[in-house]
Amino acid sequence: MLKFSSQNLPALDFKTATKKPIPVKCVQIDEPFEVETMEGTLRGKKGDWLMVGVDGEVYPCDQEIFRKTYTLTTP
Repeated sequence: MLKFSSQNLPALDFKTATKKPIPVKCVQIDEPFEVETMEGTLRGKKGDWLMVGVDGEVYPCDQEIFRKTYTLTTP
């Protein structure tokens, strides 16, 4: 079985890919919260985002990750 880590990547022919711009629902929450997800209960901190994915799944997103990964759009 192959095993990879970020500290020991093999010399493979890596391609470059960009995530598809798929809109998701989101709202920033102003207090700590919990979300029942497919992986179990996850917690969000004050200022984190509650996300609703393309298949209706819900999950928290750290506010720093949100800033780096998402751009809010206008309807």
